[in-house]
Amino acid sequence: MFCKFRLAVIQLQVSSVKADNLSRARRLVKEAAGQGSKVVVLPECFNSPYGTNFFSRYAEKIPGESTQVLSEAAKENQVYLVGGSIPEEDGGKLFNTCTVFGPDGEVILKHRKIHLFDIDIPGKIRFQESETLSAGNSLSVFDTSFCKVGVGICYDMRFAELAQLYSRKGCQLLVYPGAFNMTTGPTHWELLQRARALDNQVYVATASPARDETASYVAWGHSTVYLADVRQQIPITSQRRNDLYAVTSAQEGSS
Repeated sequence: MFCKFRLAVIQLQVSSVKADNLSRARRLVKEAAGQGSKVVVLPECFNSPYGTNFFSRYAEKIPGESTQVLSEAAKENQVYLVGGSIPEEDGGKLFNTCTVFGPDGEVILKHRKIHLFDIDIPGKIRFQESETLSAGNSLSVFDTSFCKVGVGICYDMRFAELAQLYSRKGCQLLVYPGAFNMTTGPTHWELLQRARALDNQVYVATASPARDETASYVAWGHSTVYLADVRQQIPITSQRRNDLYAVTSAQEGSS
């Protein structure tokens, strides 16, 4: 079941001062709720600069300072809040983690980035998240009063199988806090969102940090919402040849 609601995607400026980032996020969540938004999405690494040299310096336990602010913002404004992502420290390991809070301020989901962003494009960009981060190992779906939502973080969006599994689990909205860069952003950011929406006939929303040309990692920005509302006209779900192919969750297979 899908009910009409307003979704807010917040593209905020991220500075090196964590307290300022948290204050800015809290203010913008309130502003979004004041405009009627019921689900609010923050960007990847909204509380710290994005970069392997920043993750350990800004990392927190969960619950911690940043998630406390998110919890309060969700409760004060009575919204479902997808808290972008923050660097999380747990057991001596670092994760890129998204927490989701309900309108009562309670945490309802924690998604650790599954696919780490390790790329090397000669002459343009080299970035290796795996040098500092560990990967998550679970799918992340939560229910709202409006629809079921699947969560990924940035590079997770490149993997079509994840979106297919979310769609098969009944998700009608996929959210990807992300921070594509100035090399991959212009060519892939919009294309990937449209592909995930079209292939699965779901809404896809992405939230990026605002572009800062002075940062060591310059985000492409362009937070976007795409939709593919043609389920009845083109019923691909019922037309799939499950007798010939299937996308299977390893978690389901081992249970």
